[in-house]
Amino acid sequence: MTVKYSIITFGCRVNQADSLRLDEDLRARGAVEAPSGAADLVIVNTCSVTASADQGARQTIRRIARENPSAQIVATGCYATRCADEVAALPGVVRVVRNDEKRDLVAAQAAQLKLRATEEDDAGPCGKPIEPGVAGRTAYTLRVQTGCEERCSYCIIPSTRGASRSVPPSLVIREVQRVADAGFKEVALTGVHLGSYGRDLCPAASLLDLLRILDGVNRDVRFRISSLEPMDCTSGIVDLVSRSDRFLPHLHLPLQHASDRLLEAMRRPYTLDRYRRLVDDIRARMPHTSIGSDMIAGFPGETNDDFAANERYLPSSPLTHLHVFPYSDRPGTAASTIAGKVSGAVVRERAARLRAIGTELTRRFHDAQLQTVRPGLTLEDGSLVVTDNYLKVRIAAGLPRNTRVRVRLDRPDFATVVQ
Repeated sequence: MTVKYSIITFGCRVNQADSLRLDEDLRARGAVEAPSGAADLVIVNTCSVTASADQGARQTIRRIARENPSAQIVATGCYATRCADEVAALPGVVRVVRNDEKRDLVAAQAAQLKLRATEEDDAGPCGKPIEPGVAGRTAYTLRVQTGCEERCSYCIIPSTRGASRSVPPSLVIREVQRVADAGFKEVALTGVHLGSYGRDLCPAASLLDLLRILDGVNRDVRFRISSLEPMDCTSGIVDLVSRSDRFLPHLHLPLQHASDRLLEAMRRPYTLDRYRRLVDDIRARMPHTSIGSDMIAGFPGETNDDFAANERYLPSSPLTHLHVFPYSDRPGTAASTIAGKVSGAVVRERAARLRAIGTELTRRFHDAQLQTVRPGLTLEDGSLVVTDNYLKVRIAAGLPRNTRVRVRLDRPDFATVVQ
């Protein structure tokens, strides 16, 4: 009997990369993907960055157990790591797997599900690799680092992901070659603290060292760099991205707040001035680059004056999109003990104001790109393109998914293929 599986992923690109590896492992053992309501095995890869992320995972697990009571539900990820007993008590959950055990999840479940055995090497699952388009994926998300040793006062992730650990460059290269040979033309490099890449290796290395190696890899593949902390986005990295067409002009640099007082309370190791100089330099060197950021609304002690700093800086900044997070207490973090909690209504109102600014920043960037010609990659059924600078636009039907194109941006939501 063929085993049917479903993987449901919450949260960051690191979780997405982890789920992709689980997906490949299951396929290598003969399992086939199915909707969660019809699957024998459902893996729920949880997030715990906010209370709403925890709640979303609980609701999803309860729904699956209700709709598919015969399914084996395996919970993993940050929420499952942080609150293992709580997650284990949810209906239908047969196993809770910590993040540091996630890589062996499928092997541990294989006997019970009668999945066929495989032999794996350090480079990844054996058997035929996943191909572009399978499970809706056109770009491949590759985790090159996990763990974090920063101690931002609001963040629970260092306790759920552990110390920083980097994948050696030789294994990163092998993985890039493997997925490029499978047909992937774009790889998103990700990590929990990507900018710390290589510090734990012997000999020590840096993210710039890795990027320089990847710049010379002998495959037809381009790279998108995932979220980088501002202090880790060095002039060397900006130089490389600006001059090499291997790296797509798209950076995500979390600011979190424009008030220096709040940045200090958050234990963020930079000031607004330092952040401003970084993104202004990037915009001057690469006018077409997409620059995203994360913002927290309602951090404990945030006053009207603190919040006003956001509204003074953001509208005139070179940022192109914002991910806004309403502050959420995470038990065990330093921020959860800070006095002066902001009321829920005020948090929601401030988050809405930040999102409105983000919408205007995105509109402004789209307008600035009109009538320019950008390289891109077709997604979905081929009628959607993501450009190198992360604009998603529709094109006329007729091209297959995963086709490199050049498009003229005629409207914010539509482009014409010019080659």
